[in-house]
Amino acid sequence: QVQLVESGGGLVQAGGSLRLSCAASGSISSINTMGWYRQAPGKQRELVATITRGGFANYGDSVRGRFTIGIDNAKNMVYLQMNSLKPEDTAVYYCNAIRLSNNFWGQGTQVTVSS
Repeated sequence: QVQLVESGGGLVQAGGSLRLSCAASGSISSINTMGWYRQAPGKQRELVATITRGGFANYGDSVRGRFTIGIDNAKNMVYLQMNSLKPEDTAVYYCNAIRLSNNFWGQGTQVTVSS
């Protein structure tokens, strides 16, 4: 099993920045990809960004150019730097890890962007 704990959410004004962190623990040796997804009220969960252990990053269309994902393999942590935040970025953000084709999820952290 893999445990994921997110931190860094909160309330910010439009145009501001936030940084999310996710710490992985447990059976982490075979994790090959980590990332962030988000879910707004009444909407499906959507991709924000993913990154491989080797540093290859992939972004959702709505955040590309504004958000940056990073990984620290030594600390087993993944980060999400969110800049130029918009009200439509308001959602619960979930950390994700893929280990041997199994998906693991954190409990989520709320990000609210006020206009």
